Amino acid sequence: MKKNSGIIDRLLFFTLVPSFFIALYLVFIWSPVEKFMGAPQKIFYFHVGCAWVAFMAFVIVGYYSVRTLINPNMDHHIKAGISAEIGVIFTTITLVTGMIWGKSSWNTWWTWEPRLATTLILWFIYVAYLFVRKMDGSWEKIAKLSAVFGIIGVINVPIVFMAIRWWNTKLHPVVFGDGKNQQGGGIEPDMLVALLFSIFTITVLYAFLMRKGVEIEKMRHIVKKAKTKAMEKLAG
Repeated sequence: MKKNSGIIDRLLFFTLVPSFFIALYLVFIWSPVEKFMGAPQKIFYFHVGCAWVAFMAFVIVGYYSVRTLINPNMDHHIKAGISAEIGVIFTTITLVTGMIWGKSSWNTWWTWEPRLATTLILWFIYVAYLFVRKMDGSWEKIAKLSAVFGIIGVINVPIVFMAIRWWNTKLHPVVFGDGKNQQGGGIEPDMLVALLFSIFTITVLYAFLMRKGVEIEKMRHIVKKAKTKAMEKLAG
């Protein structure tokens, strides 16, 4: 198992490094400059990719939270926590890049547009989730309590995604649309290639961070358990 795990880690790493440079080339050199926003529009490739990974990370949190409630398991608890940490990081990047986009496109850093507002709510839910995981108590109790927050948070993911359709906002562009009924729908083929490759690269980054994060957290728990046993022996 360890040998296979090492192979997967190396595969992810050696996929990630060239993909990162290819994505930069596609975004900044190969893809055309948008005629209305100009160069600032290129932040969109990272904004969408980070948003996708944030949503995916929280869906994985929800999956392991459900499994934790059904059958409390340290492995599930760890995976949910690491995915939430990564999700919060990428949601933060999504919000920051969205603000930069907003300043260039709407001439304001922030507006209470439906998708921005629901994304901010999603961020707060998972920050609360991470705080709950740090509470004192048995890991089984903390795991079940945090799992509830994890499930509540993942319910908000489709709300964030559908916000601009349900509330018919005219500000936030619809990336994947037909360009007829949705503001901003449709995307040039060259831009679509750059966008999809950026999403792929950031997804590989998530997978790499997830595996390394879980590995480190499991090692931390092993060390903590060993220290506890050593202290018990000394006390005895």
